[in-house]
Amino acid sequence: MKFLFLSLMVACLSQAAFATNKMIVRLQPNMDVSQFKVAGQRAQLEALVPELGIYAVVIPGRSAKSVLPTLRQQRGVIYAQEDHPVTMRKTPNDKSFSQQWDMKLDSANWGIDALGSWAGFGQGGLDPAGNEVVVAVVDGGVDVDHLDLEANIWVNQGEIAANGIDDDGNGYIDDVNGWNAFSNTGDVDSDDHGTHVSGTIGAVGNNALGVAGINWNTKILAVNGASGTTSVVLRAYGYVLKQKQLWIKTGGKQGANVVATNSSFGVDYGNCKSAQYAAWNDIYNEMGKAGILHAIATANLGIDVDVKGDVPTGCDSPYIIAVTNTQKDGSRNSSAGYGLKMIDIGAPGTGIYSLMDSDGYGTLTGTSMASPHVAGAVAYMHSAASTGFSSLYMQNPSEGALALKEIMLKTVTAAPSLQGKTVSGGILNLNKASQAISAY
Repeated sequence: MKFLFLSLMVACLSQAAFATNKMIVRLQPNMDVSQFKVAGQRAQLEALVPELGIYAVVIPGRSAKSVLPTLRQQRGVIYAQEDHPVTMRKTPNDKSFSQQWDMKLDSANWGIDALGSWAGFGQGGLDPAGNEVVVAVVDGGVDVDHLDLEANIWVNQGEIAANGIDDDGNGYIDDVNGWNAFSNTGDVDSDDHGTHVSGTIGAVGNNALGVAGINWNTKILAVNGASGTTSVVLRAYGYVLKQKQLWIKTGGKQGANVVATNSSFGVDYGNCKSAQYAAWNDIYNEMGKAGILHAIATANLGIDVDVKGDVPTGCDSPYIIAVTNTQKDGSRNSSAGYGLKMIDIGAPGTGIYSLMDSDGYGTLTGTSMASPHVAGAVAYMHSAASTGFSSLYMQNPSEGALALKEIMLKTVTAAPSLQGKTVSGGILNLNKASQAISAY
């Protein structure tokens, strides 16, 4: 393909040269483009569609943002715009991606529009500062050796496996991939439920195998701690909190940059506002101070949580994102809880295809399948965020976490079944949320 550049002198400019200062302009017919100037400066022009008078324009040493206002007012200019990046909109090559309706958004699939996000904002992983983004899956266990997940399992680089020593001095022995709050050891068990949840959050994408997670490259911190008793849950959360506090204290040299937890357990009909459940709000608030949000599945009971109660989705910590289960047609699953005050958002939770133990795959249904979409979205939004948001989060993790939650709830896909039934009135829209946080 031949390019024509008209300027004070003929030059051949590479595509890279146009990366930040290239504009598109349409000029009036019969203009003498050889002497084209902008604010007194000679312009370098590339004829794109000369029949329409459309050219690419570069002003050496000037950014498109600084030049466009002047260019648009210039005599002979019909319009001027940025040279926007365009990417291929392709689906990942994971063999069973066709079964993941929850990652799409079209007339037949009321999913989260992960496809749009991947095309526009990458596939998740590092934040703008180059830090790993970690999600703690507090569940019955995770198959950390699953072929479609193992590359995304968090590894404590300061710990030596199975030597019975707290090598990194964090108070936990042999916590190489996480912690088992039941046995109080570093032996993380495998579990179908927790592995399925982890796959939705962070199964390795585009590896010609199985499924793709919302984040193709994030890290999963595995914590055994689902159900049991409140003490087990607190022990599990306490481990996650310690890892994030260490990460902050050491500037990322120790611990883990946990930005979200996923939890799929609770106490049906529990009154979180009573003194009986005070510890739940306390732990969520303390973790929130460190910048951790909590995606939590509400009850699989079809009840109004505002009236009937639930722990923890009836708790009032602002760092909770309480999630209900929506179906392929956008309706709320009738077995899932709701509440105009306490349930924040809907997410796909019916017929969700993801990982199972022993390198397996399968379909599960429940609010437990909905909440990992939100936990995964929190992590993804950190990777798609602007440098401005990233700086805010690093300087004030609590404020940053709440800002991210607000963005998520304001960018949902409106769903009639959730109007008057949830705080946001809609279903998680990853693409819209990513657009908003990238412009923060």
